[in-house]
Amino acid sequence: MKILAIGKNYVNDVTEIFSNKNGQQIIFSKPESSLVTNNKNVEYPDFTSNLIYEAELVIKIGKKGKKISESDAVSYISEIGIGIDYTAKDIFDASREGKGPWDLGKGFDGAAPISSFKNISNFKDITNINFGLKINGKEMQKGNTSLMIYNFSEIIAFVSKFMTLEPGDLIFTGTPAHGTGKILKGDHLQASIEGELLLDFKMV
Repeated sequence: MKILAIGKNYVNDVTEIFSNKNGQQIIFSKPESSLVTNNKNVEYPDFTSNLIYEAELVIKIGKKGKKISESDAVSYISEIGIGIDYTAKDIFDASREGKGPWDLGKGFDGAAPISSFKNISNFKDITNINFGLKINGKEMQKGNTSLMIYNFSEIIAFVSKFMTLEPGDLIFTGTPAHGTGKILKGDHLQASIEGELLLDFKMV
């Protein structure tokens, strides 16, 4: 199973989408060991003092595909969930300064808590899905897929030019343009899609 993610994929207003769409999608991966499922609490990593959260919709691939067209891409999505893309920002920045890989800052154990998934048939319009994140009961992020620079179909078509997508592969599709921030030990995170609470855990 592959876990892929796209960076810098949301704007604050739909009028900003065109000017940010240059065809150069930022794609990175996380190892399977970064996943945390079933709303289990997540251990705060002891190697960072600057852990950053990003709430993102996660699409699950339902069938094998390579060089998928944008017009056919939605048929490759089986389910949609929500997750947190964690970044150990201090580790990440140190690596980037040396033009190194993102792996240690993005792929550590616990870097990708994910919710249960809902069948794509539950969503009438995947270009208009609301989602959000509360931390300690306070809304910190609020997003809608209409504000994506690259939509689900464009992400799938782009990625599949380079690698075969397999059933069960997961793609984190980007975080809202505002609201990311620092997580502390003891924080309680609750993420929802269309008002339905799907991800609920604490940092311990």
